[in-house]
Amino acid sequence: SSPKVIVQILITGTQIFGKALFEAGRQAVKNAKYRPQGGGAGDAQGVGNATTGSVTDKLTREHLLTLDEAHLILNLKKGDTAETMLRNYEHLFKANSPPPKTTEQAPQKFTSSRTLSQPISSHYLLSKVVRARERIEAE
Repeated sequence: SSPKVIVQILITGTQIFGKALFEAGRQAVKNAKYRPQGGGAGDAQGVGNATTGSVTDKLTREHLLTLDEAHLILNLKKGDTAETMLRNYEHLFKANSPPPKTTEQAPQKFTSSRTLSQPISSHYLLSKVVRARERIEAE
C-alpha cells in the first residue's frame, strides 16, 4: 500500500509543478509583450523610444543614455552650469575609481572579508558617470 501512496504523491506533485511551470511561461510571454503607453515626453521614455530622426534621439541611441538619465546620474538640475556638471563628475569619478596601487606594501595573505577602511571601487558606476558626462557634453 505504501508504494501506491508514494506513486500517487509523485504524480500529484508532478501535475502541480507542471501547471505552475505552464502558468509561469504564459506570464513571461505576457510580460515580454507588454509595453506601457504614455508615461511622459521624449527623453523620459528611454532609449527604446528614441526612434525619430531628431538630433536628441540620435544622441540617445549613440550614447545609450537619455539626457534625463545623465542628469540623474550626475545629480544635476535642468539649469545647472557646466562647472556644476564638471564638479559633480569629478567627485563621482574619484569616489568610484580604484585606489592607487602602492609598491611599498608587502603581499598580504588571503582574507575572507574586507576591512571597512578599504575604499570600494566600481567599474560599472565609473563607466556610467563617464557616459553621463559624454551625453551631456554631446547635447
